[in-house]
Amino acid sequence: MSKLVAFAAIQGGYNVVEEVEGELKKALETYNADTKVEFPNTGYYLPVIYSLLGHKVETLEDLQEPLAFARGLLPAQIKRVNHLPYLGPLLDAGMAALFAYEIKEGIRAVTDPDFYYPSQEDPDVEAGKLWLGPADDVILRKRGVEFVDGTAPGFAAIVGAAPNPEIAKMIVEDYQLKNLYIFCAAGHKGTSVIEQLLEAGVQIGWGTRIVPFGPDISSAIFALGFANRAAMTFGAVEPGDYKKILAYNKNRIFAFVNALGHVGTHWACAAAGCVNWGFPTLADTDIPEILPTGICTYEHVVANVPHDEICQRSVEVRGLKVHVTEIDIPLAFGPAFEGERVRGKDLYAQCGGGKTQCTELCKKAEMKEIEDGKVEIIGPDVTDLKEGDTFPLGVYIQVAGREFQDDFEPILERQIHHLINYIQGIMHIGQRDISWIRISKSAMEKGFTLKDIGVVLHAKFHQDFENILDKVQVTLYTKQKDVDALTKRARGEYKHRDERVENMTDEGEEIYYSCTLCQSFAPNHVCTVSPERTGLCGAYNWMDCKASYEINPTGPNQPIEKGECLDPVLGQWKGINDFVYKASRGNITHYNFYSIVHDPMTTCGCCECIAAMLPSCNGIMTVGRDYMGETPCGMKFTTLAGVMGGGASSPGFVGHSKYNIIQRKFISGDGGLLRMVWMPKILKEELKERLEKRGEELGYPNLYDMIADETVGTTEEEILPFLEKVGHPALSMDPLIG
Repeated sequence: MSKLVAFAAIQGGYNVVEEVEGELKKALETYNADTKVEFPNTGYYLPVIYSLLGHKVETLEDLQEPLAFARGLLPAQIKRVNHLPYLGPLLDAGMAALFAYEIKEGIRAVTDPDFYYPSQEDPDVEAGKLWLGPADDVILRKRGVEFVDGTAPGFAAIVGAAPNPEIAKMIVEDYQLKNLYIFCAAGHKGTSVIEQLLEAGVQIGWGTRIVPFGPDISSAIFALGFANRAAMTFGAVEPGDYKKILAYNKNRIFAFVNALGHVGTHWACAAAGCVNWGFPTLADTDIPEILPTGICTYEHVVANVPHDEICQRSVEVRGLKVHVTEIDIPLAFGPAFEGERVRGKDLYAQCGGGKTQCTELCKKAEMKEIEDGKVEIIGPDVTDLKEGDTFPLGVYIQVAGREFQDDFEPILERQIHHLINYIQGIMHIGQRDISWIRISKSAMEKGFTLKDIGVVLHAKFHQDFENILDKVQVTLYTKQKDVDALTKRARGEYKHRDERVENMTDEGEEIYYSCTLCQSFAPNHVCTVSPERTGLCGAYNWMDCKASYEINPTGPNQPIEKGECLDPVLGQWKGINDFVYKASRGNITHYNFYSIVHDPMTTCGCCECIAAMLPSCNGIMTVGRDYMGETPCGMKFTTLAGVMGGGASSPGFVGHSKYNIIQRKFISGDGGLLRMVWMPKILKEELKERLEKRGEELGYPNLYDMIADETVGTTEEEILPFLEKVGHPALSMDPLIG
């Protein structure tokens, strides 16, 4: 190993630690030692320090211990003679620097609390608030799902700046096409990749997977904090178990660093620190390399990588397998563009969104009735419109296949939303008959037509559902009378489908389905989906799992025979228990479908909601991930998910979907929906119509109004008088615990 690279990394470690020691000393002289230190809206303190050392940083004084630990990690300086080319000292120096960088950012949260634009998915570019800082737990859980299901195979951490905006755009879009996230920090020669992308007209933010963490090299620590929180949140790795944290990241979080520009000692020690995670560094400059394998899968540091090769070379060095989908349209295509927005100044034309009607319908057809690959536009195309025009649209997809069933229609129809969003410059919101599509000027400049939507749907349906279909034909209607006719027909189909799902019962089906999609992050978790208990994430109901199994018989959704019923009230079956025991590798022996009190189902970090018992109110509360405030159980959603999100069965708590709240079997073993005494207003209003309907079925037509929310209170003591005043049924039910 080069003496030069060893010197740079170790000297950088000394410099960073000494620099931060000075900053902490000054902060302690300026502020009280008990001044609160935190990254906003997270239950993981300073996450790199917490995950690796188990140390909870809550005040300025708490920073002294990990900083002293960092000082202790620094190895001896490089000797002029008899240099030993070992990697170990570099790893220690790099880790020391990274601990110091996180402490530096913790101090910044005190001394300059408005430096970042926290808890936001997108920066406010017009206001000059480019840097988002550390991701909060809501963003972590929302985006973590993409690392679970494979739509985000990894991330590229880019520090510095490209030679010009065009090269920066080329590199980043290459990563987007491979569905990677791009985490950006630091700058070079007075600019940064983020500023270059904005100059090139590229949208940035979590929605486009281009995340501007911060302008300094210290903000690169937020990328590692995100990775470590994923290990704790989804992988149930305990804080302080540094070996498992680092191994988890090497084996499951496929990330790497691109250094664009001069690599000084501060960058060198950060790169050395990332090697501890198994994350290699590739640079576009002539720096000393570390080519032998060891900690990383392949090389550790690679230099002089041409800009037009850096993306592919990075993927190869990290050992990452990506699948790039080539679709014959004039625009880029992939999940990285799903969160892209088409704002007013970029808008060329639109349909739906309350301005016109936009309806989508997928129907089964006979093989001889349709022509595979046929895409027909009946009416004017967008090329016939003027800038600013609106138009009606009906998207009618006909599919045929020997293995295709009527039940699969809504599954495919649901794909329309994200597949259209995958087209660069096109934004899709909603589904069914309330869809909204916005087309950007840049898309039109590149030659977009409505036919491209049909081309995408045809290609992706074949790729993703090849086991169940043989033909796909797409018709796009843009004449008002044709759209109205399709809408009338579609609404009849929607009604029929909803009634069929809602009328299914757990007793009426002998086969339930597993979902082990999240086991890559929560190894002990096994979700079982029944007709009356949808998946915790809200994305899978019983029919979805059935369709998924037909599509991929060896996938995460497997049929389970219920077998002997062991407890009809709590919802426990021998067949389910046997499957869960095996699928959890012996960690979970059994659980109950319909109880929060007695051995509830396991929970992973992807759940939409978490319910908790409120003993003083003789009821339960639930909270969704969109609500960041306090709750009557004394814990925010982020804390609840951190406690039980790794696949645990936690009596008194249970994860569930939003829709499950109004299903008939929701905690029916403990009294059902009538136990619900509190939920956030945002969730309550979202479910209002269904809550009112369910309340009528249960004999309480005003149940919706009886459920407290944060406007009433956020403690049991605050909401109990309200519950007594309205005569909430939970208060007169048998004791929840007895």
